[in-house]
Amino acid sequence: MLFQIYGENAGFQLLGWLLVFLGLILCNEIARRSKKGGIFFFLVLPAALTVYFISIYVGAAMGAQWALNNDTYVYMNSWFHYAKLYAATAGCIGFMMLKYKWSIGKTEWFKVFPFVIVAINIMIAVCSDFESAIKGAIALGQHGDRWWLSSENVWLYGGWWNWLNGIAGMINILCMTGWWGIYSSKKRDDMLWPDMIWLYIVAYDVWNFQYTYLNLPTHAWYCGLALLLAPTVAASLWNKGGWIQNRANTLATWCMFAQVFPLFQDRSVFTTLPVLYADGFMDAAVRPTQVNPVAQGVLSVVSLAVNALVLAIIVKRSIQQKKNPYKNEIFTDTKDFRLAMDRAE
Repeated sequence: MLFQIYGENAGFQLLGWLLVFLGLILCNEIARRSKKGGIFFFLVLPAALTVYFISIYVGAAMGAQWALNNDTYVYMNSWFHYAKLYAATAGCIGFMMLKYKWSIGKTEWFKVFPFVIVAINIMIAVCSDFESAIKGAIALGQHGDRWWLSSENVWLYGGWWNWLNGIAGMINILCMTGWWGIYSSKKRDDMLWPDMIWLYIVAYDVWNFQYTYLNLPTHAWYCGLALLLAPTVAASLWNKGGWIQNRANTLATWCMFAQVFPLFQDRSVFTTLPVLYADGFMDAAVRPTQVNPVAQGVLSVVSLAVNALVLAIIVKRSIQQKKNPYKNEIFTDTKDFRLAMDRAE
């Protein structure tokens, strides 16, 4: 078992997960099916929140108590969360430019944008993984264990598992094929990347879940499982070829929600901890005395193995087809690819 789902709050934890999962699917459908919906979610809302964030930090710098005690300022102040929010939002805007053919979205060269923005998002997480590994090593030298307290007052347990998963993330970047194979759907409701079939989606989901499990452990029940499954289910059942758009939309939406309402995950009946916290709780004021890192190690090995296997399959197919897997599409003979292309203009 990966999470501590038992006791009087178990029902709330399961309900919370379901609400997040269904809510993300709903928001994604509104954003992808409607131009006005996409503009609201990824232009209007981020602009308003940017004003809100700046106001908080200006207020905090001036010593205003309302700002210093603001939940966003206290619980969501790391560089990672802001980098992820704006990188994901940039992806959503770029994907809308491609599917609606706005401005440079009409050009051939801009088709490489999805690869670039996804690679940037992955590298943000990789750097965070490596940061945790380094700080865990420092803590081991200073305290005799690998616990270190993040700027958001969460105890993290950094170790070799972070290095392995960070390497898996870099391999995952190499698993994106057919960079220029980007299309608009016939209804103009989706940006399609047909060569990004289920193999890549599985490799990405395994790697990214492990990233959240290692570095966002108190949030992983939601930003790991629910957030990853929402776009994957949509792409599997009714939106073939649109997984990366689904992923960007749901990620940006979740980041905005979590940034404004962090206590939903951190201090409520919906809070769900991983088995890592063997003491049964996570309190920033109390250094953990027990730890169960087995799942961290096992999942990192699986993450690295799955991504290495997918890359090996890509190399093998590219050699067999005598194609550059990044300039050309190499999964054209698969069912997923054909179903996605049936939807393309």
